[in-house]
Amino acid sequence: MAKPQMCVVGLEEKLGYTFKAPDLLDQAITHSSYANEHKSEGMRSNERLEFLGDSILGMVVADRLYREHPDMPEGDLTRMRALLVCEGSLAEVARRLDLGAHLKLGHGECVAGGRARPSIMADAVEAILAAVYLDGGIGSARKSIQRLILDHQPEAYANCDYKTALQELVQRKSGQVLRYALVKSSGPDHAKTFRVEVTLNGVPMGTGEGHSKKEAEQSAAKEAIAQLDNDEK
Repeated sequence: MAKPQMCVVGLEEKLGYTFKAPDLLDQAITHSSYANEHKSEGMRSNERLEFLGDSILGMVVADRLYREHPDMPEGDLTRMRALLVCEGSLAEVARRLDLGAHLKLGHGECVAGGRARPSIMADAVEAILAAVYLDGGIGSARKSIQRLILDHQPEAYANCDYKTALQELVQRKSGQVLRYALVKSSGPDHAKTFRVEVTLNGVPMGTGEGHSKKEAEQSAAKEAIAQLDNDEK
């Protein structure tokens, strides 16, 4: 077995888990851009681990919410799970781990700011959870998810990517169409305010304001999630 690299050892300390097969963790922090640049070395990216980790994370969080909230309806459980496992929540986990400093990125991705890109960091967190599962079993994975995510539920909700969470919610039914439209912008160029409306299948679900279109879209998505919650009660 290859000797663990120092960056992996340092990450293990932050994770609170020591790998029997450290190569699994090494693969979990290897982005496809790095693997593509080192094909001759047989380098493997974390994409397959990310796929597995996404399912493990969803199952463990769903199981925990189901047991903790015996009277909560399915719709509310789905929304809570979506908020806990959304990109923003997982990116915050990555920041606490200083995961960006440990990632293996290709030169171009690194120069483009990939170490701070939420999608890359969130994917790496899912890959790491899969690596823990493969190395230590579902019990070890549950403990990691508890420590990294479930013990930080308020932070997870605050850092959620509401657009992603809303998309995950509406995708439970086929044929759903979400659209965001800019309905108003005001103020001077250096301090503009934007208002965005989000519709579901042409029906207005929420509006939001912000100092950027992205911020306004997030606010609109948050309102839409609340509207969906009210509709199902």
